[in-house]
Amino acid sequence: MRRVIAVVAACIFNANLAMAAEECAGRPNAIGTSRLIVVDPAEHGRIGSMQYPEMLPLADKEVVLSFDDGPLPPYTGRILETLAAECVKATFFMVGDMAQAYPDWVRKVYNAGHTIGTHSQNHPRFFGRLNDERALGEIDGGIASVEAALGEPGALAPFFRFPGFGRTDAAERHLAARAIMTWGADVPGDDWERSSPAQVVARALDRLETKGRGVLLLHDIKPGTALALPVLLRELKARGFRIVHVVPAGPERPKTVTEPVAWASHPARAPIWPVVLAVQPNVSPAPPEPGAPAAALAAPLGPKLAIPIKIAAEPRASATPERRTAAASTRRARPARVRHAAMRMREPEQSSGWFRFLNWFD
Repeated sequence: MRRVIAVVAACIFNANLAMAAEECAGRPNAIGTSRLIVVDPAEHGRIGSMQYPEMLPLADKEVVLSFDDGPLPPYTGRILETLAAECVKATFFMVGDMAQAYPDWVRKVYNAGHTIGTHSQNHPRFFGRLNDERALGEIDGGIASVEAALGEPGALAPFFRFPGFGRTDAAERHLAARAIMTWGADVPGDDWERSSPAQVVARALDRLETKGRGVLLLHDIKPGTALALPVLLRELKARGFRIVHVVPAGPERPKTVTEPVAWASHPARAPIWPVVLAVQPNVSPAPPEPGAPAAALAAPLGPKLAIPIKIAAEPRASATPERRTAAASTRRARPARVRHAAMRMREPEQSSGWFRFLNWFD
């Protein structure tokens, strides 16, 4: 069964690549969309290494573009033009009241082939401080507003991003109950700050180079982002990055087959504790020869293991009256700030012990 699913997913993947290649015919310099990832929100409910232990199963140099807070003309329109010119698909997390104000732009984003998620109804500045009732109302209200603007059942992806990453346990449980995938991010563009287009490009590229892959967070309501995007996409192509489009799984769109390790934000490392030394089992040392030196007789009789043992600190010398008088004079001679620093420096010396490795013979 898994093989059948893999074959179907491969066919869908190849069909999307062919469609993207056809759309980009005659544009050899466009970065394009390299592949499509189909995700199951019920299987992977929260992604984004800035907040969660899972991230999208991206290869090195793969980037997912995401835009928050829109739509807002003319900036959303300028961004759509750039994405179309570069044959790129992205994910837009829309605010409910913006969708109510510009429903035609919601449909334009969807008709251009992009994925649409939600970003609350009113984008509260401190979402994480809301009481549960208001927080859940913000989530549900945003979904209802964007769905109404789209006007097509199933057009809205079950994707949600918290405003300002202001998650709460109750809100995450509510999203999971509705089978909605919570998106964080892996690379913040920080374009919401007062930045020039050149600064937006430089910051995004530097962080992507450092991270290597992931979801890039931008905003389609910022003029600087709209101006920076053409340069950013050209630079990404020049540096070997590839754009990936993400969509939700459905009855006619099976999820992309992946390995669990591909979703890990931080790949598992080999344990560094306890330290086990390789020994040759069931091998006893040969008995010493008659008349052997004492060192040979003291040889270990079994395998050697390294274990931690807590060693008590050596007792401090008792303070004589003369020492107490000299110490008091020294303290008075030093400024208070220096005395406090010296006391902090002495604290480790007064601890009850420290860990050392000793040889333990079986």
